[in-house]
Amino acid sequence: MPCHTSIARPRAAYQSRRSGSYRPDVSPAHNKSESVKHALDALDRGVEPDRPVLRDAVRTLLAELSRRAPGRSVEVRVPPFGAIQCVAGPRHTRGTPPNVVETDPVTWLLVATLRVTWVDAVRDGRVRASGIRTDLSPYLPLYAEPAGR
Repeated sequence: MPCHTSIARPRAAYQSRRSGSYRPDVSPAHNKSESVKHALDALDRGVEPDRPVLRDAVRTLLAELSRRAPGRSVEVRVPPFGAIQCVAGPRHTRGTPPNVVETDPVTWLLVATLRVTWVDAVRDGRVRASGIRTDLSPYLPLYAEPAGR
């Protein structure tokens, strides 16, 4: 026999208080360019960046890409730290997007700062790009290294 009691769910769990949107509140944009510098410094020393530093660097660079290439026709995935939709064009709404870029966090850091070129990363299989709009090279580099490097 079905249970007829209702279970109250907190409204904030599924509704934004500010905009009245059905989307949940999300954390503010990541503006932690220092993390990019620290992650690059670690790579220069030949060590893997600390996980929180790498996470913040990846998210900072993804946020910059979405700012420079607004749109929703390409999905850029850098698991496990983030994914965005960017680049103007037909909007993707359901299922697997037709234009997908996926890579690991260290490769994303290297490509986004032009330490590895887009073409080389795709050719070597370090970046998997499928679809006609996935060439991100016009938007790179996403971070300018401080002078004196």
